[in-house]
Amino acid sequence: MVDESGDRDGRPVLLLLHGMGATGEVWLPSAPLLERRWAGRWLAPDLAGHGWSPPLPAYSFTGLADRLAGSLAPTDRLVVLGHSLGGVVGLALAARTAGLPVDAVVGLGIKAVWSPGELAKAGDLAARPVTWFAGRDEAARRYLRVSGLAGLLAPDHPVVEAGLRQVDGRWRLAMDPVAFGVGEPDLAALLAAADVPVVLARGENDPMVSDAQLKEFGVPVATLPGLGHNAHVEDPEAVLALVDPYR
Repeated sequence: MVDESGDRDGRPVLLLLHGMGATGEVWLPSAPLLERRWAGRWLAPDLAGHGWSPPLPAYSFTGLADRLAGSLAPTDRLVVLGHSLGGVVGLALAARTAGLPVDAVVGLGIKAVWSPGELAKAGDLAARPVTWFAGRDEAARRYLRVSGLAGLLAPDHPVVEAGLRQVDGRWRLAMDPVAFGVGEPDLAALLAAADVPVVLARGENDPMVSDAQLKEFGVPVATLPGLGHNAHVEDPEAVLALVDPYR
């Protein structure tokens, strides 16, 4: 998804990256706010193995960033706002060795600490075959659970449609389940490799990461009152305000 509105000359491009299981369409409800708040272009692509983006043979944060970098104009200055998995990919894009003109990264809801049990569960999900559903509603409910959007969006919301595929009368999630096996991010190494401003943000009620965990990394931490893991869906304006300093 690309929005070409606004003044492009000399303005940074806002790169919006979704989390695990979601698609770039999760940012669609933010479009009216973006048109008002962001003077340049904004991009909300599907990460590899999600939505309409083809899968990778194997998944790593660097591999996801490399696939994405191949679709970006090398002359564009980028400000990255990434949610969860997208935040980690944003940090990989900002690595000095990536050679991309990234001005800043805001990582929202990045899970900083993983237990052996959580990693084992992710590995189990990655090893499972694709699940097929007889009807769209059942597939939509599964998509909302996988993407963390259950309770925030209705099954018939346009955002959900991008996460589903119908083949020969059956339904499946658009996501490649192997992507669950991307592993635990080495946030300390990723932050050390980036020489641009980084903000780590979280919703106050996000059970996946705490303020104390984020503060261990020595970069600015922003806590959004009253919000959860998918803060960008709950309150897009509060989340977009995090990139105001880099417009």
